[in-house]
Amino acid sequence: MKIRLLTLLILFLAYFPSKADDAGSLSTANSPKVVLRFNINENIAPAVWRKTKQAFAEADSLHASLIVIHLNTYGGTVLDADSIRTKILNSPIPVYAFIDNNAASAGALIALSCDSIYMREGANMGAATVVNQTGQAMPDKYQSYMRSIMRATAEAQGKDTIVSGQDTTIKWRRNPKIAEAMVDQSLYIPGIIDTGKVLTMTPTEAIKYGFCEGMVSNIQQVIDKAGLENYVVKQYKPTILEQFIGFLVHPMVSGILILAILGGIYFELQTPGIGFPLGVAIFAASLYFAPLYLEGLAANWEILLFVVGLILIAVEIFVIPGFGFAGIAGIILTMSGLILSMVGNDNFNFDNVPAKALSRAIVTVLGAFIIVFFFALYATKLIFASHGGPFRNLALNTAENKEDGFIGVDAGTSQMIGKSGVAVTVLRPAGKVQVEDDIYDARAESGFIERGEEIEVIQYQAGQLHVTRKK
Repeated sequence: MKIRLLTLLILFLAYFPSKADDAGSLSTANSPKVVLRFNINENIAPAVWRKTKQAFAEADSLHASLIVIHLNTYGGTVLDADSIRTKILNSPIPVYAFIDNNAASAGALIALSCDSIYMREGANMGAATVVNQTGQAMPDKYQSYMRSIMRATAEAQGKDTIVSGQDTTIKWRRNPKIAEAMVDQSLYIPGIIDTGKVLTMTPTEAIKYGFCEGMVSNIQQVIDKAGLENYVVKQYKPTILEQFIGFLVHPMVSGILILAILGGIYFELQTPGIGFPLGVAIFAASLYFAPLYLEGLAANWEILLFVVGLILIAVEIFVIPGFGFAGIAGIILTMSGLILSMVGNDNFNFDNVPAKALSRAIVTVLGAFIIVFFFALYATKLIFASHGGPFRNLALNTAENKEDGFIGVDAGTSQMIGKSGVAVTVLRPAGKVQVEDDIYDARAESGFIERGEEIEVIQYQAGQLHVTRKK
């Protein structure tokens, strides 16, 4: 009897967990699949690469069944496009591309790396020749690299080996030679492209040559082509931090931050000690460089240029009298650090920097310098010294006139004008003189005065007697 009850208990425990597992599996099977939509509708740059990593991480956390990239770009930097390409090729989640209008240059490379490509009617894909900021083709070593990654990306989509009798034919899903023709204008492919031209394909041509799975009008149709039925579309949206970074790198905001940096430094130099203006400058510098550093634009050495420039300016002001090499070098380094951090140069290699971006950076920084210069001339008195200024109590508002009894030197020294003495040292033109029983610093008004000659005091200025040879 006990053995029979124990057997029933074991069967009971074994039955219900399995039923619970079946219920859980059924619930999972019936839950809608997730499709993540990710838009690339801007020039390919470090910001797009960073967003791509975040979008794929979100797709992984959502256990997405499909990623659809809504693509509309004229291209961008090869380095970032190659990083995005690698991310797509290594993705365990299928990635489809929907070319809404343009997939040119770096955009063509990104589209080529996707598992399936769908194009809107009137769209195009290709023209992947590497060009500089003026639109001219780069030297062959750059083209060679781009040709190789275009071929490798096409080859990564696989091939079929067809055996017919004693003949073996390899059929690529996406022909590497056609992919290479998007870069190399010297290639000739019969019926497809002549030499001297770079290949750009329409949807019809892309479908014909195996580079497009079909023409569609929207994302919904792309998902339908994937065969998904029970699904929900999740749109990738940049985080608040990403939006804030995008706000800070806007040229207008960058210009305002540069104004705050320069203005804070200027007003700090006009006030004793370390105070509020320096804090404003440091805070503005942090907001200026931090997002550019995250974008991959500002390198460590560019930030170091800016800091060294500030140090040289401070040395020129506080240590070296006058204004010379240190001050000029400091201004040049400071401006260079601000300008170079705004463009993605590769250690002073501006071949891949758009001319528009470089000119915009130069105009932004130079404009800020000019505005701060003229503002400083006017605002110093307006803000600090004016009777109606908001910070009028932080500065001296009254003039210490001589008529009111204000004298910056010993009154007795100024009364020595007209007295006679003797040169203690040779004055050429500066030296020492003795007037009555005291020794003074003196300067000969004209010519040299030999030691022992009699002198006469004619003027007192800047703590020094001005003398002439006594007649």
